[in-house]
Amino acid sequence: MISTETLTIQGHIFNAVTVYLPKTTLLTISNDIGYIMCGALDVGLLNEKLADRKIVAGRAVGVKTIDELLKAPLESVTYEAEKFGIVKGMIGEEALLKMI
Repeated sequence: MISTETLTIQGHIFNAVTVYLPKTTLLTISNDIGYIMCGALDVGLLNEKLADRKIVAGRAVGVKTIDELLKAPLESVTYEAEKFGIVKGMIGEEALLKMI
């Protein structure tokens, strides 16, 4: 099953998607610039093999809900995310607001 919702953070619109899979749940919150995601995100792959795509993204581990993803510190971020001022340890909501 997949659920989607629109989030408004300080007047800015983001799309949240939850994908329910056997034994795991994938979570992502995005806008036109980038996204944050649960631990399934492979930041190393984005930085190395897909660097030419210049993906702005961050990864939080141990989260099980969209609300937890918003509040969790990012465990890793892409090089492109760093260009927006997004850093490891920043909470998800703060990172999203850097993507506006």
